[in-house]
Amino acid sequence: MAKKENLLLIIKFMITTLFLLLNFVGFGVAAGSSEGGKGRWQLLLNNTGVVAMHMALTHHNAVIIFDQTGAGQSGYRLRRRYNGAKCRGNRDDLEDWSCYAHSVEYSISDNSIRPLRLDTDPWCSSAAFLSNGTLIQTGGYGSGSRRIRYFRPCKRSRCDWKQSKRALHDERWYSSTQILPENDRVMVVGGRGVFTYEFVPKPSSRDTSIDLPFLHHTNDRHSRGNNLYPFLHLVSDGNLFIFANRESILFNYRMNQVVKTFPRIPGDGARNYPSSGSSVILPLDYTNNFQNVEVMVCGGAASGAYRTAEQGRFLNGLRSCGRMVISGNRHKWNMENMPGPRLMNDMLILPTGQILIINGAKRGCAGYGKAASPSLQPYLYKPKQILGKRFSVLRATKIARMYHSSATLLPDGRILVAGGNPNNRYTFTNVTYPTELRLQAFVPPYMDEQYDTQRPANVSINYNNSTYGVTYGEKFSVQFLLARRPSNVVEFTAYAPPFTTHAVSMNQRMLKLRCRSLVRVEDGWMRANLEAPPSSNVAPPGYYMLTVVNGGIPSISQWVRFKPA
Repeated sequence: MAKKENLLLIIKFMITTLFLLLNFVGFGVAAGSSEGGKGRWQLLLNNTGVVAMHMALTHHNAVIIFDQTGAGQSGYRLRRRYNGAKCRGNRDDLEDWSCYAHSVEYSISDNSIRPLRLDTDPWCSSAAFLSNGTLIQTGGYGSGSRRIRYFRPCKRSRCDWKQSKRALHDERWYSSTQILPENDRVMVVGGRGVFTYEFVPKPSSRDTSIDLPFLHHTNDRHSRGNNLYPFLHLVSDGNLFIFANRESILFNYRMNQVVKTFPRIPGDGARNYPSSGSSVILPLDYTNNFQNVEVMVCGGAASGAYRTAEQGRFLNGLRSCGRMVISGNRHKWNMENMPGPRLMNDMLILPTGQILIINGAKRGCAGYGKAASPSLQPYLYKPKQILGKRFSVLRATKIARMYHSSATLLPDGRILVAGGNPNNRYTFTNVTYPTELRLQAFVPPYMDEQYDTQRPANVSINYNNSTYGVTYGEKFSVQFLLARRPSNVVEFTAYAPPFTTHAVSMNQRMLKLRCRSLVRVEDGWMRANLEAPPSSNVAPPGYYMLTVVNGGIPSISQWVRFKPA
């Protein structure tokens, strides 16, 4: 009898254990959720030829990559100069920068590159996309510091950089560029030793640059600025949020007037170049008419990091992130910590609305040879989780991506990662961190094959009245295929891809669009009737990546153009 009771107890124990394992291990991740994975890395190319100091995704699904011309020989030697003269093997030609490519176009579909022409040096410059998808690129170094360049993407890979005959009023080195809601105009702010802003194109031929006292106030003369590459975010009321060093303002650029001065972000250290933290504007949502605007700033360098780095000592970077609602009348920085210290980090908004923090270093600051301890593990940040549960650590890379590296989101959901050169020339030996020309993609957890049955496929956009885009406030439809019934949460996001450089993702923006109806048509096909953003203040005119997100699993994005009536 005792043996029988013992056997029953053992069976009950085994059943209970199995039940717990199934619940807490096997079913701990809900169907359609990618919370449990850490992602993976792909090596795409061993040699891009050019350091990805700057990177931008075009609406033709190609990525423009460019470096400085002043670094001399790149990893992509040309047979001929752009003027047609042959590049020979003699010493002069081997040292001539014009015998090397300093910009390339990467084809996502072909996994290939082709060289592009640069006439002047765009070292540490800025850029934005115009409404027709043209990249307007401003400033640089030396003869390139006042130059304006354009790259208009095309389908047959015959497009190239074109340099404008017009010039900026001031030299712009380490400046930031913001696309404005009206007239296909950009605003260029700051630069080394420059405390002004200006518009391109100029409102009139007599217009010059305009002094911005905020840039004087935030300048740290002992640390090479700490207010370079200021963070710029367009607010839904048409004003501009400007963050530099540790300070921030709401700025009416039409009236040249500071509307509001925000509280200083808590803690020591600085957030802008060369301290080089990063910033995003969190996704804007139709549920509040896109009027609740919140920014996030993460990472940076400790006080005195630049001076100690010059002496060969590298201070730990900042771990803290700050979030602040910049709309309304109540403003406070809400602080939290990343899993580790980080600077020179890229912050990208994923199709899920979560934030990926990738690349960078743990100690030092930005600059040649001024950082150590690369940050190899990406961080995933979930803005809607409770405090303390928002950060998770993803799979590490084996390639250091420090100074002069960049990253950008691709339409298929991967993150393209490239660059890294803490040396003032292309240097591959006898240094701690050699020049990095390998091209990688980080594959986030939501792309795992186990979620393919939840992933929306064959997404197509149907315009009601035009083949050239959707006007503000207009209704349009999206059709897609699902292998099984949709989850309880199907979202539609529109994403403006950034121009990325020096840990700054300029003009990055995500909108969660209103879905008026979602119906099953037949054989797994779904049709959603969506509503375009209400105004250019909410979504500046241009191309956006539209993604269907089914229970946290995104589709491949398709391009949609928002435009005025």
